Amino acid sequence: MRLGSYYLGNGQCQFTVWAPQREAVAVHLLDANDGSSLSHDRLIPLNRGDRGYWQITTRAQPGTLYRYQLDHHLERPDPASHWQPQGVHGPSCIVDPDAFTWQDADWRGIPLAQMVIYELHVGTFTPEGTFTAILDRLPDLLDLGINAIELMPVAQYPGDRNWGYDGVYPYAVQHSYGGPTGLKTLVNACHQAGIAVILDVVYNHLGPEGNYLWDYGPYFTEKYKTPWGSAINFDDADSDEVRAYFLGNAQYWLQDFHIDALRLDAVHAIYDFSAQPFLQELADRVATLSDATYQRYLIAESDLNDARVIRPKSLGGWGHDAQWCDDFHHALHTLLTGERSGYYADFGGIEHLAQAYRRGYVYAGEYSVHRRRRHGNAPSDCRAEQFVVCCQNHDQVGNRLAGERLSLLVDFEGLKLAAGAVLLSPFVPMLFMGEEYGETAPFLYFVSHGDANLIEAVRRGRAEEFKAFHWLGEVPDPQGLEVFALSKLDWARSPQGNQGRLRSFYRQLIQYRRTFPALATLDTRSQQVVTVPEQPGLWLHRWVETQEVLILMNFAAVALTIAPPWPPGIWQRCLDSADSQWAGPGAIAPTTLQENTIVTLSPRSVVMYQA
Repeated sequence: MRLGSYYLGNGQCQFTVWAPQREAVAVHLLDANDGSSLSHDRLIPLNRGDRGYWQITTRAQPGTLYRYQLDHHLERPDPASHWQPQGVHGPSCIVDPDAFTWQDADWRGIPLAQMVIYELHVGTFTPEGTFTAILDRLPDLLDLGINAIELMPVAQYPGDRNWGYDGVYPYAVQHSYGGPTGLKTLVNACHQAGIAVILDVVYNHLGPEGNYLWDYGPYFTEKYKTPWGSAINFDDADSDEVRAYFLGNAQYWLQDFHIDALRLDAVHAIYDFSAQPFLQELADRVATLSDATYQRYLIAESDLNDARVIRPKSLGGWGHDAQWCDDFHHALHTLLTGERSGYYADFGGIEHLAQAYRRGYVYAGEYSVHRRRRHGNAPSDCRAEQFVVCCQNHDQVGNRLAGERLSLLVDFEGLKLAAGAVLLSPFVPMLFMGEEYGETAPFLYFVSHGDANLIEAVRRGRAEEFKAFHWLGEVPDPQGLEVFALSKLDWARSPQGNQGRLRSFYRQLIQYRRTFPALATLDTRSQQVVTVPEQPGLWLHRWVETQEVLILMNFAAVALTIAPPWPPGIWQRCLDSADSQWAGPGAIAPTTLQENTIVTLSPRSVVMYQA
């Protein structure tokens, strides 16, 4: 069953809505969105079916605006609207799903283990802030070596600027970005260029403004509370139909928009104690949409450090393909910056990063000072490709008081070291837009709500969030136009000076990752991780049958000498971030390495050898 308005062709449209607590439901057809008026408004009653579904097939054309009328008086937009051209409070609009001509019939996707992901926010990635404006940047991303972009949420939110996590119409594409046609145009172009598209979706809450689901049925439950209020009803009475709404949404993105993977926001805030959890059912649904030549993926964001998220259903897991690995980011960030406040209190030692390289999770049952309890379990049976790692992302940058990127927290050598730590890891790497050239513009939190009380509540909430980190300064106003304008990328920096050198360094790392078998093979079992005693340094030995590599990292602000022995063989240096080629102070590590060679690394540097 397809929810919402589904255009069947020949001037016929089917309307389906779930409203189990209503005595009557009608569709109110309004003027056409293209400016041509209907001969008169039409109010057409829907027929009630099983489990509170209402449905009718009637004459209506694409572009027609409509609302549902509930119990003869209350008019609301469609909860499964495919387009809200006038915003969250306006009427919904009929879309013809077959009007777009796809040109990606030969697309077979990118295997997860081969992805180099680039996270971006549509509104700030370009000056125009639209889907079509991204097209002009695809050649730059391809040249860099990117083969997958991850879009922050694009579901319709209030106003025209937002991170996307305040979306209230999960099926509708944000009108200010270009609506459904704009998103299809972007995905089509990406596939033709060889780039996969990952879409960030939010199934743990809906935003407060324009959220009319309450008027239709028990989409929410008071059994649990989330940071955003009442939890979505995934295990209470009538939850089967709530699940169907979100399962259908996932299928909608993957089928109708040819999306390659879904990134699920904060699955730890999805409360569900049923025997078959929604997240497990979701993985089953996505699996039915994959075949032998083209697999779709689910990538979860979770702070549970619970391997059940990515374990197969046959082993009691939820069956998701991968998850964001925050532990890796935190271990790397604290070594680079020295920050220890908030959740960073659990990190800071070189052994934390070493543990992340060994198993993804740093905390797999150990005691967490920040949480004041043991945290996590061991992902010993999970594959390396199931962990997505980064040194920056929208959360870790945007949830700082001033939205500082890593480029404002560490020096130039530290930026190259961070790049090497991520891109030479045995995990799936992700970059945050602008990171590759050291963008210095902040990425701040911004909204464009229309309710004054809600705006003030958001301001207070942001100030409260920052207290644990003891950051000083005035909290930027999330509602202000300035924070949105400041957060846009400055592409003019990309080819200039050190920014251009940094981008070239990223490009070289990605090329090595693709062409070196020892780097292209993601396997934590085919590596050795060794820390330097009492020093912030470590080295990785990664191997396959045809090649071995040694990756040495120095996180100290001074040179670091590492004593042998090294793995047997003659090793040739192929990369040193301190080299003048990368605007460094000059390489001091030996060009050739043997078992008993003493190695000195430049401050804040990464060096790679191959045998």
